[in-house]
Amino acid sequence: MKFVPLLILFLVINFGSLAVGSWLTGNGATSSWYVDLNKAPWTPPGWVFGAAWTLIMICFSVYLSYLFKDYKSSFLIGVFSLQVILNIAWNYLFFNQHLILFALITIVFLTLIIFYLFFTYRMDALNSWRYLLVPYMIWLCIATSLNLYIILYN
Repeated sequence: MKFVPLLILFLVINFGSLAVGSWLTGNGATSSWYVDLNKAPWTPPGWVFGAAWTLIMICFSVYLSYLFKDYKSSFLIGVFSLQVILNIAWNYLFFNQHLILFALITIVFLTLIIFYLFFTYRMDALNSWRYLLVPYMIWLCIATSLNLYIILYN
């Protein structure tokens, strides 16, 4: 498959998964449950989340387009599918069900998958493209620390 159709496909899947995750959050960050939590001092303002996820999903979609253009395997499709499921599930577990420990476990597995992609698929053609995962990796580390802080201080 060529790059542009793959890019369109991954943009639709990735932004679609963000939309589903957002829908599953319920009132999310505006709910009294979340507002009343003790949050980490490094918690960014609400608008940063939307901006960060937009950048992350654009970079991730470009990365995936190059990756899937060069690698075709059912295992890789499974890894990507699991990433989508975990990304959606975190929103539901954390914001909707308030299962913050299960949400932490979910985000740790999601982080491991993104780090796996970064360190595993390093062939010459992908060496520079894999750095498009760095914003996702950084954001997941921050989000994991925020989730952990909420567990420890609430």
